[in-house]
Amino acid sequence: MIIQISSGQGPAECELCVTKLFKSLNKEYDDLEVISQHPSKTKGCCTSIMFKTENDLSGLEGTVQWICQSPFRPEHKRKNWFVDVSIIPEVDEICKDQNIRFECFHSGGNGGQNVNKVETGVRLTHIPTGITVTSTAERTQQLNRKDALQKLNAILSEKEAENKAKQTNDAWREHTRIVRGNPVRVYKDMGFNRTE
Repeated sequence: MIIQISSGQGPAECELCVTKLFKSLNKEYDDLEVISQHPSKTKGCCTSIMFKTENDLSGLEGTVQWICQSPFRPEHKRKNWFVDVSIIPEVDEICKDQNIRFECFHSGGNGGQNVNKVETGVRLTHIPTGITVTSTAERTQQLNRKDALQKLNAILSEKEAENKAKQTNDAWREHTRIVRGNPVRVYKDMGFNRTE
């Protein structure tokens, strides 16, 4: 599961809350692996942290509230700071040999008796996506298989790049979606003690 904690367009206090929330979750769950983090201009703060975990943190999705006097602006009247916690869809894994079905067939056409008598044509099907690629350009099955694998890998690499771009777009879309109110968790004071 990939999770993103984001301050959205919030001030430095929200960015500090992002860092404090990640540290708090890191104590609660021992397998958090940081994928990316965007440090803010304020030292020790982040605008967002994206991490991976095997734990089910779907109950955390939503808004987290931090009730605290501003450590950066002591005279500021506001004491409620909000950050967004979002689940980011994972990118599908790319081609592995067990995900490919190989079929051979007679090529036909130019190439003499070899292509007419021997199954030199190769058809590959990537089972998870249903993408099918054929190759009949070469005189041997081995060379056609290599050619078909190169074609399939090119298609799957392009698809993976599109998926990663979508994942990045989803992450940035969530970055601006903070809903203030109805928090899934509430923390208080500089000690970041959980109350709900």
